Amino acid sequence: MYSSFIPPRQVRIGDAAAFVGTTPRAIRHYHEIGLLPEPERGGDDRRRYGYEDMIRLLWIRKTADAGIALDDIRDAFADTASAGADSDHGIAGILERLEETLVAQEAELRRQRTAVQRMRTEGSRMGLLSDLVTSRLTSLPEGSLRRADLDSLLVTERIFGPLGAALQATRFIALATHSDLREESDRVDAAEEALDDTIAVDDPRVAQVAAERHAFEEVLLAVIEDSGLGQSDDALCDSWDALHPATADEGEGEASQSSGRGQESMSAFEATGKMPYDFSPARLRCMELAGQIAANESPA
Repeated sequence: MYSSFIPPRQVRIGDAAAFVGTTPRAIRHYHEIGLLPEPERGGDDRRRYGYEDMIRLLWIRKTADAGIALDDIRDAFADTASAGADSDHGIAGILERLEETLVAQEAELRRQRTAVQRMRTEGSRMGLLSDLVTSRLTSLPEGSLRRADLDSLLVTERIFGPLGAALQATRFIALATHSDLREESDRVDAAEEALDDTIAVDDPRVAQVAAERHAFEEVLLAVIEDSGLGQSDDALCDSWDALHPATADEGEGEASQSSGRGQESMSAFEATGKMPYDFSPARLRCMELAGQIAANESPA
């Protein structure tokens, strides 16, 4: 039976948008950026869209849904027009670039997911550190590391790289496994923190705390050597050097060694200058005096 329904030769913008699955506002935007030529208006001064317009709208909608930018779609249509009506060369090139972008995005998503899973497994703070550092800490009893320890390792890794933080981890391993050392460390730390802005740099307490700091560091170093942690540090350095041979252009202690993705490369000196520390003049003087004591006692 012959159907009495006759499809319209042209439709208005609302019907075109409904058929394609977009909005009139979007179609008007296509006109504004040159993606879709603006059709002639009818006697009622409204845009009218024919078959070829609808085909192009469907192409735009489908390719945009695939993730192709509207500007790239417009360029592809221009390339297709110059190459011939049956050529999809422009579209093919854009699809190739899009696939490359998606592959990179998938790799980035995998990296992010791995990082999140690692943080959940290791703990939110431990998981922020590199494998080289966490591998030295995982054997410690749960709760033996303090938040301040992990924060310090995070800063050290940013400045001196994974190797620098892994070597610093030796200190926290010794403190975590020797309760008497931890108690003395807390006492000296508290004495240093007491050197606030109310204490003059030439106050006798500054020199006294510096001497206590030096004495503690000597005891800590002896424990590290006696426990075999020093030998572990030497082996770690040898392994690192074998895996990361230095080049002539490479500066020492670059923060880029520690940085995660996308972080700017800078020298350890530059990185240290950008990390704020709320130390009073008296405390800074204490640190300076402790360093001088160590230098004077070092063998010539």
